[in-house]
Amino acid sequence: MKARLLQYLRATDTYLSGEELSVELGVSRVTVWKHIQALQELGYDIQAGPKGYLYRGGNDFLYPWEFGERESLIHHFPSIGSTMEKARELGRTGAPDQTLVISEKQTKGRGRMDRVWASAKGGLYFTLLLRPLLPAVSGFLVNFITSVALTRAIREETGIEAQVKWPNDILVDEKKLSGMLSEMETRGEMVSFICIGIGLNVNNDPQHREPGAVSLKKLLGHEVNRRQLLLRFLDNISESMANPDYDNAVANWKQYTMTIGRQVRIVTTQNTHYGKALDVDETGALLLEQPDHTVKKVYYGDCFHN
Repeated sequence: MKARLLQYLRATDTYLSGEELSVELGVSRVTVWKHIQALQELGYDIQAGPKGYLYRGGNDFLYPWEFGERESLIHHFPSIGSTMEKARELGRTGAPDQTLVISEKQTKGRGRMDRVWASAKGGLYFTLLLRPLLPAVSGFLVNFITSVALTRAIREETGIEAQVKWPNDILVDEKKLSGMLSEMETRGEMVSFICIGIGLNVNNDPQHREPGAVSLKKLLGHEVNRRQLLLRFLDNISESMANPDYDNAVANWKQYTMTIGRQVRIVTTQNTHYGKALDVDETGALLLEQPDHTVKKVYYGDCFHN
């Protein structure tokens, strides 16, 4: 009902009476009024007066009814501890493929290696649940596919030449725009589901907490429609996972990387490695040429470009 009501209101720049809307929607005027009140409380700028109702703008909402046919897959929260934790809970209770948990802010957002992910209002913070038909040992390939889908979405929607940094950050001019964390659960030797948590700096200002970070708003000089960007990403990942090209997932990712060929520092929970990033192999490991010219495979860790 909210989606249909908004569709009518957004289609005109004049007032629509309660009677007109009740006829179009097949409900009473009281029902129309109650839904208008609910939308106003949720932040929609709808003017109510003697002539009826007028939609005054605002188009960057992330409520489920704003996502069309995906509505049943969207779980929206004004605030949550962690979208990852909620998505994992939904995955264990049978939530379908491409379920999305999104929140305006997180109080316990996490990055890799249990780092805190700052989740100030204005960014995109969500976890996507995927159920690929894939052996668990190959589950990492979904991360590469997702990174490419998000990088493409940013480029397509903003024109910004975003690039990927191993293993799964997205940077612009060496500044961090997005981070990704994935967790997988298995059933026997197969993937049961993969939760991919993404934090993307859109209209928030991350620099006061992370000097090496940047937002799309800062780069472009104006606010970006978060929902449109998220829809583009969801379209991309849906298309990619409908006919997944697992054999070329890493190769496709390399087209967008800025890590290969660079001097890097890799920090893990136990060690720090230095050297030149020679390549990323078919297992997703970074091939690191160390100062003594030996080549080491690094499977996880935070990568810093020198």
